[in-house]
Amino acid sequence: MTPPVTTVSPTAQQPATELPADVTALLATARAQVLVEGRGLDEAQVLAVLELPDEAVPELLALAHEVRTRWCGPEVEVEGIVSLKTGGCPEDCHFCSQSGKFDSPVRSAWLDVPSLVEAAKATAATGATEFCIVAAVRGPDARLMAQVREGVAAIRAAVDINVACSLGMLTQDQVDELVAMGVHRYNHNLETARSHFPNVVTTHSWEERLDTCQMVRAAGMELCCGAILGVGETLAQRAELAAQLAVLEPDEVPLNFLNPRPGTPFGDLPVVGAKDALRAIAAYRLAMPRTILRYAGGREITLGDLTEDGMLGGINAVIVGNYLTTLGQSPTTDLAMLDRLSMPIKSLQATL
Repeated sequence: MTPPVTTVSPTAQQPATELPADVTALLATARAQVLVEGRGLDEAQVLAVLELPDEAVPELLALAHEVRTRWCGPEVEVEGIVSLKTGGCPEDCHFCSQSGKFDSPVRSAWLDVPSLVEAAKATAATGATEFCIVAAVRGPDARLMAQVREGVAAIRAAVDINVACSLGMLTQDQVDELVAMGVHRYNHNLETARSHFPNVVTTHSWEERLDTCQMVRAAGMELCCGAILGVGETLAQRAELAAQLAVLEPDEVPLNFLNPRPGTPFGDLPVVGAKDALRAIAAYRLAMPRTILRYAGGREITLGDLTEDGMLGGINAVIVGNYLTTLGQSPTTDLAMLDRLSMPIKSLQATL
């Protein structure tokens, strides 16, 4: 068991505020249940955390950081992603500028195998252990599977890094083929709570996404399955999704925050507030104490100067570099942040 590190969140360094008795009791229960016993919070408890007042956020983040270091250790897993097939997707995920159904500036394009290999090499040079190949599709056709097969083989021959994929919904045969290729982890997000999903996507169902996740888990690949927050869901639905993810038990949960894209149905939605984002990070950590909880898209505009508070509030993985259609921070900026926080990068051997 890894002892907690002593680093404290900048937010937690603020002068202590006497909290209401019910808030103190909630945090004490969470400490005993999650930190000591290792049992994640249930849906009702997660909702209570999401509803905590701003003055409780420093203590909440400090607890989530202790939970992370106790049950996951001090290391941070670093990942890079690249788009193999961009744009032209037939699905109508209302947050996504890659949908062919919306009047967005993203146009369809393919990346060749040599470019995939170069992107994997650049990712490995940052110290990353994971490189994810992403395609904007409902699910892979024969052409895409052939391109992935060739790309995975070329990457594994050229660079020492785990290869992950995110190719939409899969059949059992496709799951088996990815396993045979040596794909380490598969990403397929549930995106939002089951009760809210029809307001976000209409061209496929939440249950279809869950089916792919369950097949991936049963086949022995690691499962990466996460969320995008700020797509019109209520706090109760954020708690609902945390509980649904906890039941699924993914190896990794990426947390995305909506970066409203022009031309999409959600292009005018507000950005999630920084304190709400921090509460969500801590709540998801307390719901899933042993899961890799990864900073993903939208963190830069959502958290800004409070990004480090999230790292010290339950996050233990980051995507470095750009995302699929939006810009992220430079890898050197993120790596400097980890160095400043005395957070070691997880080694490749530790992920095997």
